Amino acid sequence: MDWSMPAAQLIFRHPVSQPGRALGKRMTSTLRSMTGPAGLARCKFASPRNQTCGENMFLYFDLSYYFNMLRRIWHKKHWPGRNALLLRLILVVPLLYLVHSVFFFLDKILFPGLWFQKIEKPIFIVGHARSGTTLLSRLLAYDADRFSFFLYWEMFFPSLLEKKIIRGLGVIDRALLNSFFFKRIQAWDDKTFGPYRHIHNMGLWVPEEDDFVMNVTFFAAYWQLAAPVMDINDMFYLDRKPEKLRRRVMGTFKECVRRQLYLCGGDKIHLSKNPVYSGRVASIIEAFPDARILINIRDPLECVPSNMKLMEGNYLGKGWQSEDYAESLRILETMSYDCYRMPREVLSRKTRTPHMVVDYRDLVAEPLNTIESIYNKLELPLCEAYREQLQERDSKAREHKTTHSYSAEEYGIDTQRMLAELEDFYQEFQWPRPDQSSAA
Repeated sequence: MDWSMPAAQLIFRHPVSQPGRALGKRMTSTLRSMTGPAGLARCKFASPRNQTCGENMFLYFDLSYYFNMLRRIWHKKHWPGRNALLLRLILVVPLLYLVHSVFFFLDKILFPGLWFQKIEKPIFIVGHARSGTTLLSRLLAYDADRFSFFLYWEMFFPSLLEKKIIRGLGVIDRALLNSFFFKRIQAWDDKTFGPYRHIHNMGLWVPEEDDFVMNVTFFAAYWQLAAPVMDINDMFYLDRKPEKLRRRVMGTFKECVRRQLYLCGGDKIHLSKNPVYSGRVASIIEAFPDARILINIRDPLECVPSNMKLMEGNYLGKGWQSEDYAESLRILETMSYDCYRMPREVLSRKTRTPHMVVDYRDLVAEPLNTIESIYNKLELPLCEAYREQLQERDSKAREHKTTHSYSAEEYGIDTQRMLAELEDFYQEFQWPRPDQSSAA
């Protein structure tokens, strides 16, 4: 699959498969089986974590984080974006949550097959931002016959019914209006994301981080981009939160994944990429017991300052002052080191969870060999058509190099602290030590 292909071909890239049609034809018998003794027994037997019967029909919403942010923005009277964000928080956020919740609830009434849609052996890509997670996820996504994943536009609409309505409107627009509305949306997409695609290739019709689908719940890293609130709203360390909260957050996320799989035909493997989920690997395994984890690793001197510069640029672009976001950047630095440590600490205890560390240097230098190693580790057959496509992409992937330069000192990062925090990683991966890099 070519992410540079016309977007019109991508927006409808999940045709209803034969398994999906067959599932639709079984809707009547499914309803009968659910109301009969065997169906009730099946639902009682299903564990809450697996949610085989689709226990969560409602979207979660984190009122605590919502009011934390509302109070913070209310008191930031010097910030030029205050009124716009307050309007959004007070009016738009509750209204969108209400609308999405109604559609989300209707999904399992109108699509009873969702009650028995399985999520089998999903793959989660975690690791520090800027460590090659996007490159890896998109290389894997070329195997589109095997994997299901979210496109960016799909995450604005967590409900299955919403996505189907939008696709239907797209068919009407293409058939009757010569793609009138689509062309305008595409022009907006190019204008909005085009100037930044040399840094991160983003767009409505491109696979993106699954966490965006959780924006409506207010437990999503997106809200930390809207305002520097990391000190009051922790979206990263979900593994350290109470079990009840972990269940609610991951339960809603799991239901969103279930709907996406159903949309894709029901018989694929879900592929997820979320650097922020480095702090919730244990929660992932609780919600998806047969999950498989890929951990991207890169020299922290190439990741940490780069990510902090992007975050600072984001805050400056929104009109925040350095004193407003200084604490959030300090927290972000600590989170950066935990992005390295936490996934491996969890997986050292969860020895039955298949996982693999992906070195950024190998991914860039030998992308085909890296993908083959991943498939071997996860016991996935590598079909010849996908192998040929990877070979065609191999030379392009090798060009995935940054021309940007970031200094640790520019952000007040103590390189000696970095070395102390990640000493075992420096020894294992033989990265140039901070003092050596500075000398060079």
